[in-house]
Amino acid sequence: MYNQNVPKKATFFYWLPRVLGILLIGFLALFAFDVFVSGEPFLKMIGAFLIHLLPNYLLAAALLIAWKREELGGFLLILLGIFFTLFFRTYTAIPNFLIVSAPVFVIGILFLVHTMFYQKEVN
Repeated sequence: MYNQNVPKKATFFYWLPRVLGILLIGFLALFAFDVFVSGEPFLKMIGAFLIHLLPNYLLAAALLIAWKREELGGFLLILLGIFFTLFFRTYTAIPNFLIVSAPVFVIGILFLVHTMFYQKEVN
């Protein structure tokens, strides 16, 4: 993957968006657990849980694409950030935007930064 001649900064920018993406998916998955309440049928709660995880499925798919094709994945993540902003209306409250949408934009931008500045050093 990386040889000894690649600067540490390039390695840092290689792993930073990937690790942040995994952490974001895990963090957003925590919000899906709010469907488990007492008194509801178990299958109904499982169905609601899987539906609440839909944004995580989209993020995971975009992250997998970005892992192999950074430029495409970076643009995809930025588009996903726009989608999250509009669909979840995170533009109405700054804390919601900073928790849900902004990290997706940042991760997408980090993939593009690595592609633009460090891709030539790997090849």
